[in-house]
Amino acid sequence: MKSTKTDDGLVTGKIIGAGNYIPDEIIPNLFFDQHHFISKNGESLKESNTVIAQKLKEITGIEERRYASAHQVTSDLGLIAAKEALEHSKIDPETIDYIIFAHNFGDVRVGTVQSDAVPSLAARVKHLLKIKNNFCVAYDVLFGCPGWIEGVIQANAFIRSGIAKRCLVIGGETLSRVVDIHDRDSMIYADGAGAVILEASHDDSGIKAHLSASHTLNEKDYLYFGKSYNNESCPDTKYIKMEGRKIYEFALMNVPEAMKICLEKSGYSIDQLSKIIIHQANEKMDEAIVKRFYQLYDRPMPDNIMPMVIEKLGNSSVATIPSLLKMILNGELASHQILRDDIILFASVGAGMNINAMVYKF
Repeated sequence: MKSTKTDDGLVTGKIIGAGNYIPDEIIPNLFFDQHHFISKNGESLKESNTVIAQKLKEITGIEERRYASAHQVTSDLGLIAAKEALEHSKIDPETIDYIIFAHNFGDVRVGTVQSDAVPSLAARVKHLLKIKNNFCVAYDVLFGCPGWIEGVIQANAFIRSGIAKRCLVIGGETLSRVVDIHDRDSMIYADGAGAVILEASHDDSGIKAHLSASHTLNEKDYLYFGKSYNNESCPDTKYIKMEGRKIYEFALMNVPEAMKICLEKSGYSIDQLSKIIIHQANEKMDEAIVKRFYQLYDRPMPDNIMPMVIEKLGNSSVATIPSLLKMILNGELASHQILRDDIILFASVGAGMNINAMVYKF
């Protein structure tokens, strides 16, 4: 694992603006009532769709999710989130040195099966923001669900090296365009986008430590692109697939330890944590990860430490953490807030299999 402490008195990246885009189209679990769900072996599932939806709610916490409108693609969602972050930060877009867009599937239009990522989604957002500065560098990050945190880590490295003063980091996805409608796992996925502006800062706030890891020897294909479970579908069309049980076991074994290493590198104690903002992948899994993290310190998981919005928003991959962060900062979650000097631990796990964590002082 690569772990870095950044609290050394030097410049660091500070969040000065946040934005998100939560699509208007609400998709309740009832939406899937007429779907024909099939097993990996190509056999129809024996349970009714009502029972399948109920089990989904019990395991993941998801009651509904959001889908992008038919005319929108991932870069459109990212643009809206970026504009909101820029408005919040009150900076001139021409002063941005890097635009980093984390996603996994590019722009996938309704009715197509092709991913479009040329030019990069970051370049598309820069174009639509009408930024004239040729030295504002725009590129994409493909790092699974932890992509947005990884983008922030990269932006912070640019800031600390002195080659950047301001960076825009976006996380966006339209997973509804890459799901197999015959796979019950398709019910988990959602669309959305989130973004932040990071600025060079010399004060005591900002990124204090971070960690990244890629487990590829045996775990590479826990999340992958595969054919439909319906054998009559076009075999050349691929969809997002996952080995749910393996991912759950992998996350519980590896993420808490990564969080612990990152926290200890920061110099803060576990009692100083105000919130843990974790990728909204699966409510049961996230609770188990955080509980195990506290068990590493022989402590119970505190009440209200882990904000969750997966119940209403589903799993939108790279968009979950920045979207949730903006909601908390904007006072949209009644029971959660972030105050000055609060210590926040961010963590994510996803395709790769990649893990990362970050300690941030507000």
